[in-house]
Amino acid sequence: MMTTSQFADSTQNVSRETSPLLERYVALLQKWNRAINLIGKSTERTIWDRHIADSLQLLPLIPPETTTVADFGSGAGLPGMVLAIVRPDIQMTLIEQDQRKAAFLQEVCAQLSLTNTRVLALDIHRVEERFSLITARALAPLEALCAFAYPRLLPGATCLFPKGQNFANEVAEARKKWAGDFQIIHSATKEESSIISITKLSTTSNAEQS
Repeated sequence: MMTTSQFADSTQNVSRETSPLLERYVALLQKWNRAINLIGKSTERTIWDRHIADSLQLLPLIPPETTTVADFGSGAGLPGMVLAIVRPDIQMTLIEQDQRKAAFLQEVCAQLSLTNTRVLALDIHRVEERFSLITARALAPLEALCAFAYPRLLPGATCLFPKGQNFANEVAEARKKWAGDFQIIHSATKEESSIISITKLSTTSNAEQS
């Protein structure tokens, strides 16, 4: 298992300025996890490998023109809060309808003085804004994520959805209702997992808009 310093040293995308912020975020996550279920208890010991590195691998996949990001079902802030910390130039919106988890996210923003991040304690269906990038991790099947994202994407926007070992089946199901450029990027942190990158998302005749 990586130590905090080993993780920071081995990750080129983490600057000296943001590494301490990540450490503080992890400390808050571990503290709050004792009271509310943010991450599985069994993953606390491998939090840097299992959660932080897994989120950071999205960084090189973010298009250079990205200005606004929405993280659907942000929960513990994975990957949204991690990306917000290391990319202060991007405006991040964390959407989490669970009030306790939203309170945690708001506390992290306050403690870390993140001026580029806001928390919306809302159901995704109530969000009317559009974004240049949408992320979601462990929230819903890919087909549902496409439905959530479609009406909330700016022209030319991208979706980045980390998926587990069932990713191929999820892509096949999603393609029955959704068209676009689906790219499968193999995960650098989990051999059986992948990141699904979607651009030019559009409906087919069978799709129902969210």
